[in-house]
Amino acid sequence: MTFGTLTDEAVARSRRRLGTPQPQRNPPHNYEVTRDGVRHFAYGYGDDNPLYCDPTYASRSRWGTLLAPPTFLYTMGEDAAPAPDAGTKALLKGDPFAGLGSYQAVMEFEWWRPLTLGDRCRVLQTQVGVQLKPSSFGGRTAHVVRAYLYTDGQGRMHALRRGTWINAERHTSKKRAKEALVQQPYSDAEVAEIDAAYAAETRRGAEPRHWEDVKVGEELQPRVKGPLTTTDVVVWHLGWGMQLTPPGAFGIAAKVRRKAPGLYPPNPLNIPDTVQRLHWEPERARELGLPNPYDYGGMRETWLCHLLTDWMGDDGWLWQLHCEHRKFNYLGDTTWVRGTVVDKQLRDGRAEVHVEVRCENQRGEVTTPGTAVVLLPTRDRPVELPAPPADTLDGMVAHELTRFDCDVDQRR
Repeated sequence: MTFGTLTDEAVARSRRRLGTPQPQRNPPHNYEVTRDGVRHFAYGYGDDNPLYCDPTYASRSRWGTLLAPPTFLYTMGEDAAPAPDAGTKALLKGDPFAGLGSYQAVMEFEWWRPLTLGDRCRVLQTQVGVQLKPSSFGGRTAHVVRAYLYTDGQGRMHALRRGTWINAERHTSKKRAKEALVQQPYSDAEVAEIDAAYAAETRRGAEPRHWEDVKVGEELQPRVKGPLTTTDVVVWHLGWGMQLTPPGAFGIAAKVRRKAPGLYPPNPLNIPDTVQRLHWEPERARELGLPNPYDYGGMRETWLCHLLTDWMGDDGWLWQLHCEHRKFNYLGDTTWVRGTVVDKQLRDGRAEVHVEVRCENQRGEVTTPGTAVVLLPTRDRPVELPAPPADTLDGMVAHELTRFDCDVDQRR
């Protein structure tokens, strides 16, 4: 009777999970950082930076080896959660918000050290926040915050990925279907303009960008992504993996489907197919109240990183990124990735540059606004990598719970 309805019991059940490590459902797409894996990922979002794609070039950089791009962590992470006991299994069984629509709204990153060629990686996932908020379509939504904590092959903290997902009753999707999406064919002149923008893109590369030379109000050279095609989504998956659906096709997929049939709803020919096909299959997108397939939040987050890493050069360090996914980026849309320097500070030995970033479509709509902090070398000292709030996974979990004011009482 309550399936697909947001109930107080579901919220309470979700809150009881706060701070409990959640085992990863799928193995990582990459178990280690390899030359091929990094190149496939970088090419999948249109980046041929030799720091990621050319080991000889990378060996001459300050890092001395090939690096993985910042969001390569999406493809990695052997499970660091302890084997759950019976009580934990019962606590984590099922989805408290099953039947609701779930949409990624916010993603935040903090990077403390790179993943380098040959590196391995572990990840610990835990829920750190649950908040009830009103829906713009009426009723309530549950905002669930999950932290993904990554360590490198030596057990040192690599990065934090913290995401917020909005769980809303399905009628909100149906109301969204009333929104009109008008997409006109591109003229030859518009395609030529996009191609010219691609041709004009430059990369800072090995020439250091010093903190002293950056000016508040400075515009970063934009990056263009699009017009987005189904092919772009396919090539993205080659480097990113599948993420939501376990990897494998045909007999392997059938084996998974027997265990989790809900991951494979039937298509118009009554053939079970992945839930992710709404990102490339128009019929499935429209069944869910959307006018067209759309991209992934992780794709736009990676585009923002591309903008920043090209601008800062090999000697800089992308420390923090916060972005909010406010509109869908549909197949056929062109995204212009832009940034503006809004502040610069010398703080705790760090030379920080604060940047406002955004993804903007051809209709002038900002689909993903965000902010970032980049560390740059000064004329008399290189970038020093920032320290994480805690040195261990357990310490980081405690830090995240404190950040969201979560305590034992909130789990009851």
